[in-house]
Amino acid sequence: MPIIDGLSSRALSEIFRLERTRNYLRPGDVGTAMRLWRDYVHLPERQLWHDYEWGNTHWYCCGDPLEARALLDTVMQAMSPQNARELRRIVSRFDALRKQPSPPYDLGEG
Repeated sequence: MPIIDGLSSRALSEIFRLERTRNYLRPGDVGTAMRLWRDYVHLPERQLWHDYEWGNTHWYCCGDPLEARALLDTVMQAMSPQNARELRRIVSRFDALRKQPSPPYDLGEG
């Protein structure tokens, strides 16, 4: 059974079922997508910009967080409304982190 902090056992059970019955999912995909997205939004803005401009070769072997976020959207659409709301609440917190401006860089002036 997948473990995603903040989800009820009912929502986790539905994810477990979806991962076994949908041809676009494998067991563990949703948990992996959450981890990739969570880790990505916690990166410093400079790293995010570098990844956007130049790509990240690490993603080829370990997963693309932007594709992971798209997968989470697909899963939320496949879930029952109540369980999708639970997952959306968690994903929205990570989305909000991505949109926050980072603190100004200290350029050593002053």
